[in-house]
Amino acid sequence: MNKSELIENLSSEAGLTIKKADKLVTLVFREMSEALAKGERVEIRGFGSFKIKHYVGYGGRNPKTLEAVEVKPKNLPFFKCGLELKKRLNSQKV
Repeated sequence: MNKSELIENLSSEAGLTIKKADKLVTLVFREMSEALAKGERVEIRGFGSFKIKHYVGYGGRNPKTLEAVEVKPKNLPFFKCGLELKKRLNSQKV
């Protein structure tokens, strides 16, 4: 599912116009992004939580050229699946 499919589903399920559903989805994602940018944790009960993990820099190697490269420190988002979602995913037959 992508963002436009989420907007369409929200619109039909909640009886909203596409424009209102788009604003709502955009607002939720923006607020989540801003919270993560501030270093806050975002938790959605039954789904999972997002947090920022800090990774230190290290010396690496370009796999094509085998040239040594320095990988800079970085912050990356990390998602931890909630227990309810994990159970739902593992109870379905594939």
